[in-house]
Amino acid sequence: MKTKYWLLCFALLAVICALFTLPLLGGEAAEYAEIYSGGTLIKTVALSIDQEFTVDGRNTVTVKDGRIAVTWAECPDQYCVKRGFRSSGGDIVCLPNRLVIRFAGEQEIDAVS
Repeated sequence: MKTKYWLLCFALLAVICALFTLPLLGGEAAEYAEIYSGGTLIKTVALSIDQEFTVDGRNTVTVKDGRIAVTWAECPDQYCVKRGFRSSGGDIVCLPNRLVIRFAGEQEIDAVS
């Protein structure tokens, strides 16, 4: 009886965790990306137009095939580069260079049933 109780608790916890992480995994593709440097919006780019540009001489941002990525960064950990190309989901962040890429124009998930 005790084992069934713990298995039920573990399964319920796993379902709750899955429901909270689903919005972070993606969703519909965004139409635009907003590029922030030091907390200031410096550029809004359409993900439908392929382009490449440098932000403050420390990051190279590439837009290709409806997705965006930091393809070069002047920072030691290279976490933002390792995130790869994205079209939705969580922000792409380069903390040492204070760069944030946020997705805009995507549909938000209001509730999960």
